[in-house]
Amino acid sequence: MSATANSTPFSMPMFRGFVPERIRPWIYVFIAFTFQFSGGLYLGTLNQMMGETALMREDLLMCLFANLSGMAIYFPLLFRMKFRFTNKTLLCTAATGVLLCNLLAPHITFLPLLWLVCFVEGMCKIQGTFECMSNIQLWMTPTRDFTVFFPVLHIVILGSMQLSDLLATYLMYHYHWTYMHLFMGGIMMFDLLVLTVGARHFRLFKKLPLFGIDWLGALLWSALLLEIAYLFNYGDWYDWWNSPVVRRLSLAVVVTLLFCIWRIRFVRHPYYEPKMWAYRHLLPVLLLITLIEMFLATEHVLEEVYLEAVMHYGTLTSVQLDWPALGGVLAGCLFAYWWMHVKRFNYLRLIIVGMGGIVGYLLGCYFTISSDIHISQLYLPIFLRGFAYAVLSTAFMTCLEEIMSFQHFFQALSVFNMLHMVMGGVVGAAIYTRGLAYYLPDNLARYGAAFDGVTAGRTAVDMPRFMETFMTQITEISIKQLYGWTAYACILLFLLFLLYDAPIRRELKEMPGWQKIRKAIAETLTGRKR
Repeated sequence: MSATANSTPFSMPMFRGFVPERIRPWIYVFIAFTFQFSGGLYLGTLNQMMGETALMREDLLMCLFANLSGMAIYFPLLFRMKFRFTNKTLLCTAATGVLLCNLLAPHITFLPLLWLVCFVEGMCKIQGTFECMSNIQLWMTPTRDFTVFFPVLHIVILGSMQLSDLLATYLMYHYHWTYMHLFMGGIMMFDLLVLTVGARHFRLFKKLPLFGIDWLGALLWSALLLEIAYLFNYGDWYDWWNSPVVRRLSLAVVVTLLFCIWRIRFVRHPYYEPKMWAYRHLLPVLLLITLIEMFLATEHVLEEVYLEAVMHYGTLTSVQLDWPALGGVLAGCLFAYWWMHVKRFNYLRLIIVGMGGIVGYLLGCYFTISSDIHISQLYLPIFLRGFAYAVLSTAFMTCLEEIMSFQHFFQALSVFNMLHMVMGGVVGAAIYTRGLAYYLPDNLARYGAAFDGVTAGRTAVDMPRFMETFMTQITEISIKQLYGWTAYACILLFLLFLLYDAPIRRELKEMPGWQKIRKAIAETLTGRKR
């Protein structure tokens, strides 16, 4: 991993001379991990935050969606920032932004401001991660092979998600939920110290101005994404369209979407160009990732309800399931690397393997969940979930790079992550929440009809204890029903996908070098000026 395709030794000239060459890439790997550990708020501390801040679960989940929205919407700007500012400037700015957001978030109670802080933190997080990983890409794969780069990237991203949740939970249990924010603030200060002392301002290219960026378009798309997240996140709490708030918000979503479409069609340089939407296989990929995210949203609704309401696990017990999930993520990334890079099998078949993992997870949960099992019996389904998520994330990003030109790849990647990280999950969670709201009273009416005052008098049962056990069993039955319907839908999609065969090649097209990318952007800007 020390030579590029033209045998030029890999180097990182942005470091000062006293920093050893061998550890320079590992410094950036460490910094990338620290950025991915960060967040606006940390869901591992959700229950304690709810009790101490008087915020609802929906309020805190909206902070997560705002953070993910900031990451997704920022993708088209990554290369523009890279060619405008130095590496040290971008990393120091991103680390400072994450530091300030982590210090401010625990003390903000005004929700719109808190969501804005989480949104900005997401932008800083993706900027720092991209800047680190893009500079060590040639170290990982001298030929810029995405079948190597994407699996390693997802080890950093998905592995950090699980480890961050574990760390936040343990810090909350032993100290306080704000200690995770303080810890991340300290890590960012360490990053700033390393960058200030060990790095210097260095340019490989001539500075490219931030000309021709559709800032208003970026704002409109951000507003649309947050409006949709708010609609589905708070929909059940507002009783959906029975509430005037949801009706007004639905109208606002339609109006914002129309403005976004208008800018795509009539503005000279929109944030997402019309040509980006015209690629042949883009829409099927976007639809498929949305459906898969909806299936995997069971993690945030059905799993949590089962662990809390049926098993009565505390946070410290439930978080133990992050370990098999982490194992699944690592196994999935390594499997994707073996499949795509070592064996060079068809990428479409890899998606089928990932979907098979989701089917295994859903069926495993359906046949396993009960009120009298040991937590270790959940390890295999959770492992399959992590495995499937890693395989599909890697495969989808690889296929997306294959079907798109590099000019539109990061725009498509932004839309992909809007559906992948935000919309698929929030829509799926809303469906499962609504399903529980239907099945719980329905099952209560069905099974409760057999037990009345006369029956209770004959059997002389302990009513408080009986009702507690009865409600636990009703909740368990309702969760199994939703897992069953989700498994049916996933199996149907899996069977349909087996009949579909897209012409995705086994060999990826070559990724252009930085000089070619900068030249293409500069030519585009020159044409716009003319």
